[in-house]
Amino acid sequence: MIIREATAEDLSAVLELYAQPQLDDGQRLSLEEAEAVFDQMRAYPHYRLYVAELRGRLVGTFTLLIAKNLSHLGASSAVVESVAVDPALQGQGIGSAMMACAAAQCRRAGCYKMALSSNLRREQAHAFYEGLGFERHGYSFRVAP
Repeated sequence: MIIREATAEDLSAVLELYAQPQLDDGQRLSLEEAEAVFDQMRAYPHYRLYVAELRGRLVGTFTLLIAKNLSHLGASSAVVESVAVDPALQGQGIGSAMMACAAAQCRRAGCYKMALSSNLRREQAHAFYEGLGFERHGYSFRVAP
């Protein structure tokens, strides 16, 4: 398996991964919309989409945003978002390999933490993340702007 930065050519397969019922309930952006968002992401200094490729097929994806901080003595922090693995291949180490890749990127960037959030209803995902050493920390709050 190869984990690499995504290209625009990967977007169709990435959108398919995000259309899972547990993630976006079968809904997806159009390819044109996804290309516009992808271009905006690439404009950020350290905001990237990654894909896991197995035998020429995309089987997983995640985004990683690394940001510098004025707090924590200027150390960077990271947020992992939009983690998805092909449902037929879950439990085969793809998600673990993607999170190891993200953690390695964070270590290279000198991050003091790598955070992610997961919907409360995704209990299997919570067990997966805890199995990788993630711990529940603090509270996550949100509001519709």
